[in-house]
Amino acid sequence: MPNHHHYPPLDPVPTGIKGRCPRCGEGALFSGLLTVKQSCMACGLIYDFNDSGDGPTVFIIMGLGFLVLGLALYVEFTFGPPGWVHLLLWPPVIFGLGLPVLRMVKGILINLTWHHDAASGQLDESGK
Repeated sequence: MPNHHHYPPLDPVPTGIKGRCPRCGEGALFSGLLTVKQSCMACGLIYDFNDSGDGPTVFIIMGLGFLVLGLALYVEFTFGPPGWVHLLLWPPVIFGLGLPVLRMVKGILINLTWHHDAASGQLDESGK
């Protein structure tokens, strides 16, 4: 684990859910809803290792898609509402659940990246 000389190890999951710095757990990780800051204001850790990519979005699409599809089918077969009810009902549910969970999952993945000192894959050019 990198840079743990003066900082106790932190659990990346609760630290990521709270949107806190993976090293000190005090500074904010995000400057907006999903925008990652340049560095931690508390300990000075530079967040240049951050490369969560599309991972958080894929997790949310799969999980939320399963949940919302199940609920939509339940509502359809139980109550049989017209199509416009589905158009009004499900977008707020998707955005209302998706954005907060997306922020938490992104924070967890960034914290796990730092915790495990993960880096982008590199090819071994030596031919061994």
